[in-house]
Amino acid sequence: MAKQQGTNARHVVPNPKGGWDIKKPGGSRSSGRTDTQKQATERAKEIVGNGGGGEVRIHGRDGRIRDSDTVKPGNDPHPPKG
Repeated sequence: MAKQQGTNARHVVPNPKGGWDIKKPGGSRSSGRTDTQKQATERAKEIVGNGGGGEVRIHGRDGRIRDSDTVKPGNDPHPPKG
């Protein structure tokens, strides 16, 4: 059975006790925790890539999404032109 598009995503969010968590949308538990946002972003990309690609959304300390990245072979909703 093929995986549905859009189901493989992770969010990099600040942990209230310090560090950064990697969470699946709608999930209550963390897929991982790191000391830095950069480490969490790299790990989230690995997780999504191992799952066949998808989206990684990076949140700032204020909790708002500040960046996102499509991990191949994910479906980029805004591919670069050219």
